[in-house]
Amino acid sequence: MRWNLKSLPESKKIISLASDLNIDKNLAKILVQRNIETFDQAKQFFRPSLKDLHDPYLMKDMDKAVLRIDKAIKKKENILVYGDYDVDGTTAVSLVSSYLNVDYGKVANYIPDRYDEGYGISFKGIDFAFDNDFSLIIALDCGIKAIDKVAYANKKNIDFIICDHHRPGIELPNAIAVLDPKRDDCNYPYDELCGCGIGFKLVQALAEKKGETVESLIPYLDLVATAIAADIVPITGENRILATFGLQVINTKPRPGFKAIINQIKKDKINITDVVFIIAPRINAAGRIKHGLYAVELLTETNFKKAQKAAAKIETFNSDRKELDKQITREALQQIEKNDEKDNFTSVVYQEDWHKGVIGIVASRLIETYYRPTLVFTKSGESLAASARSVKGFDVYNALQECSEFIEQFGGHKYAAGLTLLPENYQKFKDKFELVVKNSIPKELLIPQITIDSEISLQEITPKFQRILNQLGPFGPQNMKPVFMTSGLRDNGYGKKVGQEEDHLKLSIINGVDQKTYQAIGFGLGNKYNLINKGNTFKAAFTIEENHWNGITSLQLNLKDIKEDN
Repeated sequence: MRWNLKSLPESKKIISLASDLNIDKNLAKILVQRNIETFDQAKQFFRPSLKDLHDPYLMKDMDKAVLRIDKAIKKKENILVYGDYDVDGTTAVSLVSSYLNVDYGKVANYIPDRYDEGYGISFKGIDFAFDNDFSLIIALDCGIKAIDKVAYANKKNIDFIICDHHRPGIELPNAIAVLDPKRDDCNYPYDELCGCGIGFKLVQALAEKKGETVESLIPYLDLVATAIAADIVPITGENRILATFGLQVINTKPRPGFKAIINQIKKDKINITDVVFIIAPRINAAGRIKHGLYAVELLTETNFKKAQKAAAKIETFNSDRKELDKQITREALQQIEKNDEKDNFTSVVYQEDWHKGVIGIVASRLIETYYRPTLVFTKSGESLAASARSVKGFDVYNALQECSEFIEQFGGHKYAAGLTLLPENYQKFKDKFELVVKNSIPKELLIPQITIDSEISLQEITPKFQRILNQLGPFGPQNMKPVFMTSGLRDNGYGKKVGQEEDHLKLSIINGVDQKTYQAIGFGLGNKYNLINKGNTFKAAFTIEENHWNGITSLQLNLKDIKEDN
């Protein structure tokens, strides 16, 4: 594990900000590292406001999208809201359709079947729209590369509005409007919105046209916050504002679908980590195991008792997903070992009966064992389909572009992508991908890295310090939970391995300065037990957590790694 200590910002800026905000210099340093250098910037960061959301009409084609929807409503056309089957897509469909349905009833939802239709806009979906007299399709979290599908729809006199956040190709689909801040010709000030975020901007523009305030849209922000968390987009700018208010909705007045999930997990307060690891996997499980429409049904349900029934179904899907995930991960690891590929620069595995719904999760699991760009393939109709995941700092999307001669289609982001190819091209692709990564990835990126914000002494960790740390959230990409480092630590003799496999560490750490004991947990650090058992001092990289037990709240160090003191 590499430890990377962030460089120290200019001391003048730290001292000035610490004075202006009356906070600890270590906290001021963390803020300056995050480009928060003045009182006003800090105020905007710590007190996100809906007033700071950008004008939705700054997005290219927004005026065209609003005009076309307005025309459809006036002419009483049927509108089909179409979205991807993951969390971002299903929340986006739930948001846009539930907003339109408030005043206009001729709206239906469509989520493609992961197995029958695959990712994004499908010919089958367009045929469904044609057969059922839908003349306008609003596509969410997909469609930016659907040139041929939109052309097919145009021949059937079906108009498209595309709301996507993925990278466009050279050509854009011939739609009525293409909303995507990543368009080269779009000057929208923030281009890190997720698909549901783009859907929210469309709804914001529609609301503005009707004379409604952005505050009237707060009840929809639980959906947006969930998509932001699940899609792992930067929690900066507009995403920070939307996530903050969305988490407030989840904790105070969640829609019945979220309330039903939260009631099952019995947690008093939901933070963004809970959304990522508890709520999002359950919503995702519908599209992975059965069909994404089950998720939309849950998220748009207004009756709590019905929502409870829908949540119970999804809980079953999630249990099935967990079992499949474990089984396929085990088989994939065996395949890597059997093929003598443990020392490769990539992990590329394939088995035709692997469940398509969990191959993305499996790719992430494999990275936990072999830290390198990873693709997991399965059979999908006449083709092979894969999910790709990458390691920090390496752009897997660009690597796939270099292998495009062997790929039928692909799309995605820097760290996650999906693709299909013909079976006869699998080995050629696998060899080329290994070569591309081998020739382009810096060796250090193949070693997991912990980025450390600051070196501190444990006595600096006070309740006030923790209160301000909490206000830095919600945490996520480009605003990660601060990681600290402390040297000269010693276990008080009660340190032990815990967990069924004894793969975790539980410690009572003594700080050499004040001899106070600090409780610590190190998940996955059971193999470091010998470092603390020798009686020698060690250094630790950690985050600070609040531990709630029997009504008592205490601070606990969540160890990310430990090393011998130099």
